[in-house]
Amino acid sequence: MTMSSEDALQDHLGKPDLDVSGEPGGGGSGARPRFVIQRHDASRLHFDFRLEVGGVLKSWAVPKGPSTDPRDKRLAVPTEDHALDYIDFEGHIPHDHYGGGTVIVWDTGTYRNITEDDGEIVDMATALDAGHVKVWLDGHKVTGGYALTCTRLGDDDNQWLLVKVDDAEADRRRNPAATQLESVLSGRTNEDLEPA
Repeated sequence: MTMSSEDALQDHLGKPDLDVSGEPGGGGSGARPRFVIQRHDASRLHFDFRLEVGGVLKSWAVPKGPSTDPRDKRLAVPTEDHALDYIDFEGHIPHDHYGGGTVIVWDTGTYRNITEDDGEIVDMATALDAGHVKVWLDGHKVTGGYALTCTRLGDDDNQWLLVKVDDAEADRRRNPAATQLESVLSGRTNEDLEPA
């Protein structure tokens, strides 16, 4: 059973102490749904892949970051929903707080839902519940189709795969997660945000 957008937002707001950590806690939505990929250097370096769905940011932790190579299957572990204005958050979260570490906006933009069933677009909430979503990203570092699929291995429903669709935007030679480390908003890296 999935929680409502309102419950999910309250669940996120109850986790970190937002006043102390400096993280945002609310926000509104524009006309087109947005996405953000944040490079998060916490207890382990990973990328947070977030899609605006139903008034919150649906989120997955992707340890190796997104790939532009369709042959790569990236592990994506669902995490708690985040508030919409987290989409622009960069900063240092104190290490004694939930998710403590540095966060930069590695990539951001808008997306289109291209999940289909019998030629018809499936709405995002239904697609997520079914365990398979396909989106077209219009970002700075990653563009084109990406598929998120729940593997449902054994009794664990919390492992998904993020895979680049083999389309005109695929590039088997690029490795932006390893070579383009700066924020698309500020030009800073995670290391630039480390406290002295």
